[in-house]
Amino acid sequence: MIVKDVLAVYAGSFDPPTFGHLDLVERASKVFSHVIIAIGRHPTKKPLFSFDERRDLLHESVKDIDNVHIDAFDGLLIHFCERVGARVIVRGLRAATDFEYELQIAQANADMSPAIDTVFLPTRTKYTFVSASLIREIASHGGDVSHYAPANVCEALKTKFGPVARR
Repeated sequence: MIVKDVLAVYAGSFDPPTFGHLDLVERASKVFSHVIIAIGRHPTKKPLFSFDERRDLLHESVKDIDNVHIDAFDGLLIHFCERVGARVIVRGLRAATDFEYELQIAQANADMSPAIDTVFLPTRTKYTFVSASLIREIASHGGDVSHYAPANVCEALKTKFGPVARR
């Protein structure tokens, strides 16, 4: 069932995109009529991949999902949602520890903009432990991340880290 005429935003750094991210995008695209993947640009963070690289990696991964688009935001996500007319923020929950933090953010967002709701989607069990930072760490040491990220992301990681001798 798709909630008609509802724009949802799924935001993150996506540095790099993982199968967990893509699973949430796909599931959100089946619930909401339009989904924006919003890539956060934070001046204090030093991402491995540039915004353009992250956008291209995501675009390749979601190109077959017609109702998904990619955009970027600076500053507060809630302001981006107001600007684009989003009605829903989609957040993934991997573990109980995520819930407390995400609930606090959702409540602050609801206080700032009551018309925008946050919807939590639990991560599929097979992706519960997968994070972009874990993938970066494994790839930086020459480990195989093909179970955690699409082929284009795996290739991009190999390019970033170059040949790494295994110990």
